[in-house]
Amino acid sequence: MSISAREEILQRIRTALPGQPSSPEASHAAIERNYFRKGTFDRHAVLELFVDRLVDYDTDVIQLEGPSLIAQSVADSLHKTGEERLIIGPGLPPEWIPGGIELIVDEHLSTEEIDRAQVVLTTCEAAVAATGTIFLVHGGAQGRRAPTLLPDHHICIVRRNQVYELVPEALAALAPFHKQPITSISGPSATADIEMNRIRGVHGPRRLTVILYGEY
Repeated sequence: MSISAREEILQRIRTALPGQPSSPEASHAAIERNYFRKGTFDRHAVLELFVDRLVDYDTDVIQLEGPSLIAQSVADSLHKTGEERLIIGPGLPPEWIPGGIELIVDEHLSTEEIDRAQVVLTTCEAAVAATGTIFLVHGGAQGRRAPTLLPDHHICIVRRNQVYELVPEALAALAPFHKQPITSISGPSATADIEMNRIRGVHGPRRLTVILYGEY
């Protein structure tokens, strides 16, 4: 009896694969992990590397000792380019929100309503020094996905103890949220055309500001 090309291909794949584990969890556990899974830098070096990566990606970095100056730092960042309309997710500490601006709270806003905002302000769940990456677990103070993509400027508040040296360390911290939408950000959104002319803001905010605070 002849079989279809699709069935033949699948049969060859099954033959080439090793014995299949009994569950997706077992399959995941069986993967060889011959890469570095834990960093070796001290905390000072990790944070220095993180800032270096952010600056290399054209990110504005504001370093604070504690959270008391976060609202003023947000205000300074807005005034720098004359921005006035700020969108936030519910749950952001009110003491971090500057006065004298048009505040938009995202409570299931439409795309058109979100698009009115010039700046989005969020917290984050984790960050990676080696890649200069910030992870958002969407919801609450970290915002829904749409409000973190549509405004031209994203201000992200990062605690220093949320910064890990390597990607596997950050992913381990994110494991409890694996069923929730997660976005990774490495610098402002940018791409380049065939002549290597860099264009910002193609897939998300054109500007990224990181406010780094807290103990090492």
